[in-house]
Amino acid sequence: MKINLSLVTSSLQTVDNYRLASGLFIKLLALIYFFAFFSLGIQITGLVGAKGILPLTELLDYMSQNYGAMAWLYKPTLFWIDSSDLALKLLPLLGCIVSLLLLWGIRPLWSLVTLFVLYLSLFHAGQTFLMFQWDTLLLEAGFLAIFLGSGPSHLLLFLFHWLLFRLRFMSGVSKFSSGDPDWLNLTALNHYFETQPLPHVGAWYFHQLPDWLLQGGVLLAFFTELIVPFFIFLPRRFRLFAAAITLTMQLLIIATSNHNWINLLTIALCLFLLDDDILKKILPRQLRRHVSLVDNAGGDKSGQQINRRNYLLPVFAAMILLGSMTAFTTMVSNIKIPVVLDKATTLIRLWGIGHSFHVFPTMQTERHELQIEGSNDGVEWKVYDFRYKPGALDKKPEFIVPHQPRLDWMIWFVPPRSNVMMYWFDRFLSRLHEGSPDVLALLEHDPFPDKPPRYLRVQVYQYWFTTEHERAVSGNWWKRKYLGEFPYVRARYP
Repeated sequence: MKINLSLVTSSLQTVDNYRLASGLFIKLLALIYFFAFFSLGIQITGLVGAKGILPLTELLDYMSQNYGAMAWLYKPTLFWIDSSDLALKLLPLLGCIVSLLLLWGIRPLWSLVTLFVLYLSLFHAGQTFLMFQWDTLLLEAGFLAIFLGSGPSHLLLFLFHWLLFRLRFMSGVSKFSSGDPDWLNLTALNHYFETQPLPHVGAWYFHQLPDWLLQGGVLLAFFTELIVPFFIFLPRRFRLFAAAITLTMQLLIIATSNHNWINLLTIALCLFLLDDDILKKILPRQLRRHVSLVDNAGGDKSGQQINRRNYLLPVFAAMILLGSMTAFTTMVSNIKIPVVLDKATTLIRLWGIGHSFHVFPTMQTERHELQIEGSNDGVEWKVYDFRYKPGALDKKPEFIVPHQPRLDWMIWFVPPRSNVMMYWFDRFLSRLHEGSPDVLALLEHDPFPDKPPRYLRVQVYQYWFTTEHERAVSGNWWKRKYLGEFPYVRARYP
């Protein structure tokens, strides 16, 4: 017992050579929180407001009826206090304000706790629209940041490394465990740039690359996701290599994809692979003074100080390890998790930590676009244009990082016609038929400004990027083929 206690105490001691990395991470985290809250704040009432697609009040009523007084345990959100549209607007606004306070270094502990609670509340309020890996990554990274204090302890540094490892390695493993032929045949990138949810103009250019280079890109992806993550736990030169390769991959993804802030957050997590010695060589002196964390132990550089908040860290570390390992086991194997353990780890993840990750485990080989049309006479039909997803063939794919347009993104998941996706999509169409101002505000424009149309229909087109020659001739970024009326067409797979 004495040995174990000694190991625990040692793991809670501050690692002095990561104060600069920690300080810079907090600044970047503050910016990412700001982007996330701002992006969500301008959409939230259309998504889950009283006249939104999936009203939050309906979810809370359902949880209360089924779980009674314990409903908050399964949906930990401040919206139990007030779920009005005003509250939905104010909470992201408060998140933006606190993010700026954290960026300016004002009350960092209070700010980090507040930001985590606010985003966890929105995560549950957003329902289907916020059940994405970047949301859970932000939650866990934000939670760990609460314990940074004047710098990471050995245990906290390991947890940041573990988070980055899971994000990268699990994504690689999922590509194999899914059995997807395009990953296994090295043809995934022949489709990815064209079929991803919201490509930008960089994707068009990368799609024109020769097949051999695209196949090499798949091999590079496997190397960076299956081999490089293990370098995180090796000596310094390996960690620096892992940071360089991971950062390069994230920049390539940003150059070809609109994936909101997840790549920026992944880059920020790489800071914990870079000790202060190397950051001092990279960062200007003025910036170093601004971001470096203050030693709250009165200048003691012995590394023996323990931040008091870290005494809770071993408990949360056990939860994170238990939750993430259980989720990973379930994802890649047929091993049956005991019911008690499964419920316990599910609850851990509902509180924002211990998640698994599986970025693009399967590759879509076709792009099916849904075009929603309205009419008052059944003869003349007008199109509801979306802000960012492909529509007009000459519309240039827009770069929108770090914004996350949740509706445009979610439409991409509808063509396979799963029950979950069809449910919210039907609700979306109902809101259009009602003329809900909050939902219509999510679109580029309302083609029926006076009153909603009598009829709605959904047309399905298959889209492809044009070639360089086709674009030179037509000026179009896209070409398309009509497939039929939704849902009376073949479902996209996967």
